[in-house]
Amino acid sequence: MYHAIKFRVAALIAKPDAERIGETLKILYHHLQERGIAVVVENESRRFLKDVDPETGSIPALAERCDFAIVIGGDGTFLSAARALAPFDIPLVGVNLGRLGFLVDISPQHLTQRIDEILDGRFVEERRLLLGATLIRGEEVIFQQLAINDVVVHRSNASSMIEIMTRIDGVFLNSQRSDGLIVSTPTGSTAYALSAGGPILSPSLRALVLAPINPHTLTNRPIVVDSESVVEISFQAGKSFGAQLVCDNVSSPALKAGDKVEIRKESKSFRILHPEGYDFFEILRAKLNWSSGLRV
Repeated sequence: MYHAIKFRVAALIAKPDAERIGETLKILYHHLQERGIAVVVENESRRFLKDVDPETGSIPALAERCDFAIVIGGDGTFLSAARALAPFDIPLVGVNLGRLGFLVDISPQHLTQRIDEILDGRFVEERRLLLGATLIRGEEVIFQQLAINDVVVHRSNASSMIEIMTRIDGVFLNSQRSDGLIVSTPTGSTAYALSAGGPILSPSLRALVLAPINPHTLTNRPIVVDSESVVEISFQAGKSFGAQLVCDNVSSPALKAGDKVEIRKESKSFRILHPEGYDFFEILRAKLNWSSGLRV
């Protein structure tokens, strides 16, 4: 697919401790400049570019300058950058320096070729769901955070389960004693929710997965709801209640029994630019070792 988009400024964001990061970052930096693209570099990534003096800044500061961002690392690095850049509607490109990723899909071996294709407008663009979680204590908002993969409530006391009550758009769904509950986007359906027995959702679906973690009653199963739904989670007090709210890898203050967590789709989505030929199902087959004995 051809897109008549003129990119002028690229932000480079790298995983601080990834192998080969310096080499890849240097290749990217010089190649983009040769293509006439101005480059701004995230503060922590600057140390890998020893022979140049690039413009630098925090990720929010880079968002004010760039047309798109290239993230070098793995899916975790990509998630952190995407959460920071999503409010600015900045598209992201992922360069994979680790294991095969669901989000970072350009290999260093084809780096300049794939970047040239994107600069020339030959790419696949996706807009994916972004969740917002709000922790409410009494009438006060204690914590707010965005999540790309999932919002998770889990027990923090190793000796006892927590009792969770869930409502969808104000309508009671169920109560459960378990180790916690995962509310996942389609992007996150291949992450923690999958290990809890949840289904894999195509990234284009407008839906959420609610997957219980080790429920006491085995009839408590994952459920899929519309992405416009507001999910409300509250808790029943116990003798040794202890729970935590985590949005992707960002934790809230410790939960209290009277707290309420509201989870809803954000009005903003986050944007990913994939190289031509991107195939989500091919990545699934490779990551999950599907059809290993079948040749089509």
